[in-house]
Amino acid sequence: MQTKNNLKGSKNTVKSTKKTVKKKVEKTTLLLDKKEKKKDSFFTKMKNYFCDDSYEEIPEEDNSFFTTVEVVVIIIISILFGVVLGYMLTYSNSPFHRVKHSALDEIVNTYENIIDNYYGELDEKKLSDAAIKGMIHSLGDPYSSYMDENVTEEFNETVDGSFVGIGVTITPDGDYTKIIDIYKNSPALEVGLQVDDKIIKVEGTDVAGFNGDQLSQLIRGKKGTKVTITILRGEEEFEYTLTRGTIDLISVSGEVLESDEKKIGYIRITSFASNTYDQFEEKLKELEGNDITSLIIDVRDNPGGHLLQTKQILSMFFSKKTVLYQVETKKKKQNAYSLTKESRKYPVVVLMNSASASASEILASCFQENYKKAYLIGTQTYGKGTVQKSENLQNGTSIKFTTQKWLSSKGVWYNNEGVKPDIEVELAEEYYQNPIRENDNQFQEAITKIKELYEK
Repeated sequence: MQTKNNLKGSKNTVKSTKKTVKKKVEKTTLLLDKKEKKKDSFFTKMKNYFCDDSYEEIPEEDNSFFTTVEVVVIIIISILFGVVLGYMLTYSNSPFHRVKHSALDEIVNTYENIIDNYYGELDEKKLSDAAIKGMIHSLGDPYSSYMDENVTEEFNETVDGSFVGIGVTITPDGDYTKIIDIYKNSPALEVGLQVDDKIIKVEGTDVAGFNGDQLSQLIRGKKGTKVTITILRGEEEFEYTLTRGTIDLISVSGEVLESDEKKIGYIRITSFASNTYDQFEEKLKELEGNDITSLIIDVRDNPGGHLLQTKQILSMFFSKKTVLYQVETKKKKQNAYSLTKESRKYPVVVLMNSASASASEILASCFQENYKKAYLIGTQTYGKGTVQKSENLQNGTSIKFTTQKWLSSKGVWYNNEGVKPDIEVELAEEYYQNPIRENDNQFQEAITKIKELYEK
């Protein structure tokens, strides 16, 4: 009985509510009729606000009240707005935000205070550069640095493995500079420039007394643009107009060595740029196509570079389950595994010295710890066990700072210590006086060790 009364009361309440709503709707309709007929519908306004043509206009006669869909959309937007606003208020009151905001305020306020009140002339760019440089310097890390525009350009070229230019290597020769090398597939080679040509003019400007950097700045420019240079060949002058292009830096070279009817492959890696693996793979397969039965990898004086390039090169020698090296951040440690199913079993000797650093040390330590027929020959490596991240800034400068440390596949950190060779050989004085292969006793020791490995 009580339930029936409750239901009856609820029905009366609903009826009463309907009457109230109906009256309000009628009242609203009268008010809307007095307004301009051109009033946009809800969805038309939303369409204009969001610049989205997916919204359709609602016929003008439906503008008397919000539809169910409109109400739902309003509710959703209100909820989202409330959540975002709440998050903003919460974040702005958090201790982390207060500290971060306070630190940034100090920097900005100091900068503005100096700009507004310092009595002398100021270079605002120099001031902001000094602030960034000061933060990096305060880390006390020898591998973290601030780089100006010129250093940034050189650094990017080194790690990218390419630059925009005409493709020549130059050296001073009296008042001018002469070409000592021409890159393959370069604009210089295409137009017919030759080794020993002296560059005497660039765009009609005499370049007598210009050093290498000054001359490079004149010759280089944006890809696809033209530059006219005048060269002296013997007693004759020639003028060439070249279209600047992308020049790939060569970081890998190699050859087949014949020794006692054995074919030994030799590959030198001068750096680990972004195109080093491609060059290494091409060269190794070329040597293997010539039936080499062993390999010398020379990373002497190699300062390192991209870890990924090292990982890809090592993956050609080790199966997928092999840990090539490890990287460690503040929060975690990760293993870097081989990327392919490839592997090789012929003897490998790695040549290294005190200038072999970072990625070179990763390569050397991986062979030492995991490859059955491998020997490291030379002197102890540099001992750089950290990894840096670089960031280009909007003004053309950049910063580089340490974010990780690397460990060998067995977990050894070689920082400030270096990788020890299996056979220590100091480079002979004769080589410094006459740098030919016959005087390279480290190289000769590598040949000897490979012969011994053949006999085993």
